[in-house]
Amino acid sequence: MNYKLICIDMDGTLLNDKKEVSDENLNTLKKASGKGVKIAVCTGRLFASARYYAELIGVKAPVIASNGAYIREKDSDEVIYELSIGVDKCKKLQSILNKYDFNIYYNKYDAVITQNGFYEGNTYAAMNKNLSDKNKIKLITTEDIDKVIEEQGDDILKCICISNNYEGLAKARDEILEAGYYEVVSSNRDNIEIMIEGVAKGKAVRVLADFYNIAREEVICIGDNENDLSMIEFAGLGVAMGNATDRVKNIANYITETNNNNGVAKVIEKFIL
Repeated sequence: MNYKLICIDMDGTLLNDKKEVSDENLNTLKKASGKGVKIAVCTGRLFASARYYAELIGVKAPVIASNGAYIREKDSDEVIYELSIGVDKCKKLQSILNKYDFNIYYNKYDAVITQNGFYEGNTYAAMNKNLSDKNKIKLITTEDIDKVIEEQGDDILKCICISNNYEGLAKARDEILEAGYYEVVSSNRDNIEIMIEGVAKGKAVRVLADFYNIAREEVICIGDNENDLSMIEFAGLGVAMGNATDRVKNIANYITETNNNNGVAKVIEKFIL
């Protein structure tokens, strides 16, 4: 098969456990791009965070951000697709989450909003240390989340709840799903990620493939966790990382090496180069 589009998850997939893109992954991606294959970063992170890694790759790569709620060309201002939660559904979601003692973060394409504050080791706070002022992620702490939702809810793409209370996360997940209106996935044991109904990485990959007139059979998707399931199912070649969850491995067409052993590069070498 002549594959034309590769959609790659970031955390646990393209990035090793040190949150780095290895030289082997980097060089292999550049070789694939040189052959005309389109490379897309596909992540639960917000666009401003994903853009940093898209630029690091060194190839012109579109970004699928917020688990598929936002698709944008890296080198232009063209937004290919956007689906926000909206004011009313954010209010309803917050009314559910008020019952739980979670760290709650609302994501826009370029900002993270919270009542909990940002500790120094927070992913986005740490990343900002390496970004130019123009590209820094806006970290907004508020004492009145309801007011922010009222004013900015139509721009909110995703809510992420983080907690070591795994039972509480599971209970909240069930309650949110029962309410309707929402998609709920997880990218790690300690979180749930909430988007508006209809948002999924798989749908976003389909939108991007259609944008480039690329057939489903010509798409490779690579991931490791629950929020990658829909795109791995959609792809002509769905690939699970060696460190992926069993659920992801069970639906994949192929299982590669781990994220710490250049699993992305191994896929490209086998199926593209």
